[in-house]
Parts: sequence; structure tokens; C-alpha cells
Amino acid sequence: MNDKTEILVVAAAAAAAVGVGGLGAGYLLRRRSLRWQLALVAVVAIGSVLAGILAVSQRMLISEHDLGVVTLVTVGAAVIALVVALALSAALTRFSAALRADVRRVGDGGPPVAATTSGPAEFRALGLELGEMQARLAESRAREARVETARRELVSWVSHDLRTPLAGLRAMTEALEDGVAPDPSRYHHQIRLEVDRMSRMVDDLFELSRIHAGVLPMAPQPLPLDDLVSEAIAAAEPVARSQGVRLGGNVEPGLVVNVDPAGLTRVLANLVANAVRHTPEGGAVHINAGVADGAVELSVSDGCGGIAQADLDRVFDIAWTGSSARTPDLWGADARAGLGLAIVKGIVEAHEGEVSVHNLDTAGCRFLVRLPLPV
Repeated sequence: MNDKTEILVVAAAAAAAVGVGGLGAGYLLRRRSLRWQLALVAVVAIGSVLAGILAVSQRMLISEHDLGVVTLVTVGAAVIALVVALALSAALTRFSAALRADVRRVGDGGPPVAATTSGPAEFRALGLELGEMQARLAESRAREARVETARRELVSWVSHDLRTPLAGLRAMTEALEDGVAPDPSRYHHQIRLEVDRMSRMVDDLFELSRIHAGVLPMAPQPLPLDDLVSEAIAAAEPVARSQGVRLGGNVEPGLVVNVDPAGLTRVLANLVANAVRHTPEGGAVHINAGVADGAVELSVSDGCGGIAQADLDRVFDIAWTGSSARTPDLWGADARAGLGLAIVKGIVEAHEGEVSVHNLDTAGCRFLVRLPLPV
């Protein structure tokens, strides 16, 4: 073995011994502050050099004076390295404390986390992620609050909608039992209407629960969209005429959609019913369908006078009606209990589509359904 190889082997063995000791110390300090870890790195680095020099000096003819000089230089470098390591660890500890405070604010829903411009790149990236996560959490909390509010409103309003016909049914059945009903056949007819109305409400609630559970039965098939629109107009025409509302539609010729027939029929029926119900006498409701931006667009425009900007985000929430009025109308339970548009959204999303609403310049609003083009 030549001299250089021997020096390398001896120095490496001495440094390895110091490194093993450093790993043991690191294991003991694993739960301590980051500054201790960085200080240990500096000590191990300089200690490895010093151990190597001392080990090699035992194999070489080096004077005590030269060995002392080298040792002093190494010790001086170790002190400086240790000071620098402690300074860096103190800075990293401050950055870590700032991040810990940001994390606490995110968890507590405190003020927004500001993107930091100081510290290592990894800490800055983590700060940006925290800010984005806080925004997502705030949106999730707001959505959860809206859902909880809608749930309470739904329970309250459905209870009211059930209590009213039940009270009427009780009064009519008591009148029939006591034989004081002036026109029993009319009472029987009214009882059947009230039962049908409550049955529709229960059916709507059941369908909404299936939508939320993701078990809504779907049987998509290619269908001409103009047939579905024509059927929706024909079904709503009698009520629209009685309210003095003009009803019309325009569909791009030959347009075919791959949808569940019952589902899209329900979507059109609810949207048209909603439009006719809120359009004043003399107004118009128009259905338009075509292809735009790589999707089938189906829109229902009305003359409702517009929706308040603060309510646009709540239109499709469960139990939202846009009015505190709780009187029966010609459209049945889902219109009164605020279930119709929530069902529309659930069915459209089950078709991998999306539904939105915006106000028109003509004092009305436009509900837009976008569905994927048939493959």
C-alpha cells in the first residue's frame, strides 16, 4: 500500500468513527430543537477532519509544533462553523415558528395566511400551500354552513308544508265522520288532491336522497332533444296560458343527446315550471337548445325580474325558494318546498353536466344546462 492510499484509509476510518458517534448523538437528539441538529452537523464535520489529521499524524513524522498548529487551525474552524450553524439554526427555528403560527391560524379559521418572501425556498413553498389550503378550508366551511342552513330550512318548511294539508285532511275527515259535510263528494276529491300533493313531496325527498347518495338510477340513451323540449312545452302550456305567459322554444335541428329520458324530462319540467311561476302576466318563457363550446347547451329564459346578486349562489340549494311565501300553487310540492332546482342540479351532475343561472338585461334570468356531446 503506498503512502497516499494509507493516508486515505486512515483518515476515512477516523472520520467514519466520528460519523458513527455523530449518528448516535443525532438519535439521542432527534426530539430536540432543529438548532441542536445543525450544531451537531457542524461538530461532526469538523470533528471528522480533526480526527483524520490526528490519526494520520500518528503514522507520519510530524513535529509537535506542526501538529499543534494544524490542531489550532482546525479548532478555530470548528468554532466558526459552530457559530454559523447556530446562527442558521436560529433563523430556521424562527421560520419554523412562523409556519407553526400560520398552521394554527389555518386550523382556527383566523386571518388569511400571507405568502412569506423570506426563508428557504421549501418554507416559502409550504407557506403558499398553507394559504391555498386555508382558502379551500374557508370555502368548505362556507359550503358546509350553507348545507346546514338549507337542511334546517328544509326540515322547517317541509314540516310546514305537511302540517297544512294534514290539518285540512283532519278537518274534512271529521266533517265526513260527523255527517256535517255539505258536499261529501267534493270533500273526497279534495282529500285525494291533498294526498297526491303530499305523495309528490315524499317522492321528491326520496329522489333527492338518492341523488345525494349517488344511487340515482340512470339509463342513458340517444334521444332527439327537440322531442323532449316539445313534450315539456306541451305539458306546461295549459298552466302558462292560464297565467297569461307565452311559452316557446327553439332547438337546433337534428340535435341528439345521450341522456336518461325520465331524468332530463324532470329537469326540463322543473326549469319550465320555475320560469312560468315567476314570470308575470304578459311575459314570455323561451327554451333554446344548441351546441356551443363542445357541449350541448339547453337554456330556459324567463321574465322573473332577475335574482338578487346575493341569492345567485343559493338558487340550487335545498329548500331555497327566493321567497318566504308558503302558499300552495299549481306546480305541487317541489315548487313550494324548494326542491325543484336542487333536483335539477343533482340530475344534471349525474349526467356529468353542469347547470348555472345568471340575470339577463331584459329583467329576467336564464338557466343554462350544459351536457356532454354524445360519443
